[in-house]
Amino acid sequence: MKLMDIFGTLKRDMDFIERQLYRSIEGDDELLSETSLHLLKAGGKRLRPIFVLLGGKFGNYDLEKLQHVAVPLELIHSASLVHDDVIDDAGTRRGKPTVKAKWDNKIAMYTGDYIYAKALMLATQLENPQLHRILAKAMVQMSVGEMEQIRDFFNTDQSVRHYLLRIRRKTALLIAISCQLGALASDATAKVHSLLYRYGYNVGMAFQIRDDLLDLCGTEKSIGKPPGSDMRQGNITLPVIYALQEEGLKVPLLREISTIREQGADADASKAIQMILSSQGISRAEQLADRFIGKAMDALDELPESKTRTHLKEIALFVNKRSY
Repeated sequence: MKLMDIFGTLKRDMDFIERQLYRSIEGDDELLSETSLHLLKAGGKRLRPIFVLLGGKFGNYDLEKLQHVAVPLELIHSASLVHDDVIDDAGTRRGKPTVKAKWDNKIAMYTGDYIYAKALMLATQLENPQLHRILAKAMVQMSVGEMEQIRDFFNTDQSVRHYLLRIRRKTALLIAISCQLGALASDATAKVHSLLYRYGYNVGMAFQIRDDLLDLCGTEKSIGKPPGSDMRQGNITLPVIYALQEEGLKVPLLREISTIREQGADADASKAIQMILSSQGISRAEQLADRFIGKAMDALDELPESKTRTHLKEIALFVNKRSY
């Protein structure tokens, strides 16, 4: 089954979630509504709400309840992107101008704060303290992950373990709790939402590794930003870490990264990219992503066989092989 077929089975419910997303950020202030809508209109895969809905299929599926998980999680993700674009000085996202590029840094920061606050307001509609604790803890960890990324800008000495801990906090946790909270809000058993968390965590790790690979291997048209953007911003990703471990490549690659750092956001990263593409960095990163997907599949195999379980497997395969 193709990914679009899976989304098609959820189309009516996802259309409802999309309407609620837009509705959730309207009305309080004209400018904040405009800037928030600008981000939402840029699109996105909406993977987190989809995971919430699929997680809900393992319990007593109730869209009215699930919207109070699905919408906040997508809003939290969106708010983190607005803040990321300020930190990274990014001019485009998904091929469209970022909030900071169209307005300015201050407006972008307040927009992100506004979207976070809206997410928390919506989540309180569900009177489940466990759900609120999980959500709050994940938001704290996301913030820690963001700070770690800032501290590690142009840190070419970081280990693979350190990188993995950072992406766990920055990306994987939110995807993990999207799967978990959908089941929790639907009164699924503790074992089920624990397995779904494990599935989501491993898919999230693979998702970020694949994102880092696309930044080096993709085209501007396919990824919505110039290739090598991570490196120009100082973000040393897994393929780069692996490439730096190759003795014959380390010194020239370090020299190129140093030049990029000196030249700033407009630096030419093409030589560094070619070095990484010629190394084992790409294949080693792909192998690690495959391992995480394997662990996600193992978690799913412990769940009862169903159409929803099959859909989750198909999404995991898409995440690991996606080209955008």
